[in-house]
Amino acid sequence: MRKLMVAFCLLVPFTLLAQQVPADSAKEEAAIRAVLTAQMEAWNKGDLEGYMKIGYWNSPELAFIGGSTEARGYDGALERYRKSYKSAGKEMGQLDFPEMRVTVLSPDAAFATGKFHLKMPDGKEPSGRYTVILRKFPEGWRITHDHSCN
Repeated sequence: MRKLMVAFCLLVPFTLLAQQVPADSAKEEAAIRAVLTAQMEAWNKGDLEGYMKIGYWNSPELAFIGGSTEARGYDGALERYRKSYKSAGKEMGQLDFPEMRVTVLSPDAAFATGKFHLKMPDGKEPSGRYTVILRKFPEGWRITHDHSCN
């Protein structure tokens, strides 16, 4: 009887903890989806600085890999976006993130994968795939590593 009581006392907390993980994971997944959706909305308003501030870690350690180039740091990623979408003759277009999948790895680490699709005013529709690694900071979930390719 004593062994049964010990086993019960050990199993109950683990069972309760295991039941909490999906709820917490779902909450964090929803928070990450909200960040990526808010980024998309900022982009579609032409607000590149808002797009960056909402979703990217403002750190020199941020990594952004697009195609065959890598931009290091928040400022490097912002400058790369400016050259590609805000310089003379460039437009940002309308962004969509179809097929978004979010995987929460721990309370403060996750990754998301999916497709990005841009609809440009000239009729072109560039698209590709992305993988972003996110960490949870006091200000919320932020992308620390972005690998996008078309």
